[in-house]
Order: sequence, then structure tokens, then C-alpha cells
Amino acid sequence: MTTALFSRPIAHRGLHNRAAGIIENSAAAFEAAIAGNFAIECDLQLTSDGVPVVFHDDDLERLTGKTGPVSAISSAELTSTPLLGSAAGNCPQRFTDFLTQVRGRTLLQIELKYQRDVAGTQLLARAAAELLKSYEGPVTIESFDPNLLTQIRQFGFTGPRGIITYDYEPNEWDAYLTDDQRYTLRHLLHWHETQFDFISCDKDALELPAIKFWRALGKPVTAWTIRSKVEADAAAPYIDQIVFEGFDPELAQ
Repeated sequence: MTTALFSRPIAHRGLHNRAAGIIENSAAAFEAAIAGNFAIECDLQLTSDGVPVVFHDDDLERLTGKTGPVSAISSAELTSTPLLGSAAGNCPQRFTDFLTQVRGRTLLQIELKYQRDVAGTQLLARAAAELLKSYEGPVTIESFDPNLLTQIRQFGFTGPRGIITYDYEPNEWDAYLTDDQRYTLRHLLHWHETQFDFISCDKDALELPAIKFWRALGKPVTAWTIRSKVEADAAAPYIDQIVFEGFDPELAQ
């Protein structure tokens, strides 16, 4: 089933297609998603001058060929650096430019990326909340980090906020988490602080008891990242919408 909030499939990092020169989290990918009548999922990082930019990775190399972290480059330099493989020569966008591009034409599901310290967490939450106050259009905020959900509410964001989650089995990329933190995150025990409005769950963790519990209580669940009709069909009984890439869910019906 779908909810009024997530009435359309959500294009993961926009409707990207590297083979066609349309790169993830690019202006071309977002325009393609809008043309396809899809919602947009995207990511926010902070540059060295504290400016939110639409970019997924912590590191620059995969998407730009530069070395070093996003947090070590200025917004002016990053937003004038072409994305590798972009046929249109798209560069990463400032969040403000992204909002100007979309201008309310589709739902946004914006992920606030984990920051390494308290100051960065506060700065990203504050900046996103301030910039969204004047935005006219449907928008949701989500994060793996419960602190970002709590803080963006404290900084005045009143729209729907979602927790992104998975099974929290140890991985190389989340080695910083303690066993207690994994337990809390796996079972969504931060509810009292986050008061999340929806859940964005790894497609392989949809049968976790906490996911089933909160969906039964009416919290919408989106599943990431769905890459085929087979995966969409498998997830369908447990979710309200898909976050997809690499196929067209309309043509796959």
C-alpha cells in the first residue's frame, strides 16, 4: 500500500543513469525524476565553510576525482567541480540551488548525512532548517543519526522526519558504534527523543520486529534501495513505498 505522504516511488539520488551521463545527486538526475513523476531522495553534506551541498559521499574521489573529505573543501570549489561522467557538465549543487531547481514540483526526501562531531551536527541541522523555512513544496527530512532528527526539529523544522535504519550487524563502515548503540538503533529505542514520523529501512531488514511494530501503529515505511521489480515485489507486503534506482518501476508493472 501507499500513503498520502509517499504516494509516488522515490528516485534514489534522483533518476540517475551513469551510462547515459546522468550522475547521482545531479541537476540532470533531479530533472529526470520530476519528468518521470517520481519523488526525489537526496543527501546533504557540509563543506568547509559550513554550506549544505547535495552530495552523498564523505569523500570527494568517487564522484569528482578530487581527493580528501567534503568537509575540507569550500562550497565555491565543490560547486564548480564537474561530477565525473556528467554529460551536461553538472557540478554538485548548494542546497539553496537545489531547492530553487525543484521549486515544489515533487516530494523531497532529504537525508542529513552523519557528521563527525557535535558542532557539525548542529550546523547541518540548523542550516537545513533555516533554508527550508522559506521553501514552498512537499519535503521530508531523514537521517541515520537520531541526533540530527532531534536537532532539526529544535531548530524549527515542522515537516515529517524519518529515521533511516538497517539490521545494525557490524560493518566496516559503522565500526564506531558500540554494542549498546547498535541495540538502541536496531530496535528504534530513540523514539522518545526523535519522535520520528516515518521509517526508511534497508530492504533486507524489513522483518525486524521494530519495523513491523511501528508500521502497525501507522508509521509509513519506505524501503531502500530497490533495484528491480523482483525486489519491489518482495518488499511490498512490508512497506508503503520504494526508494529505487537502476530500473523504472512504472515500466516494471
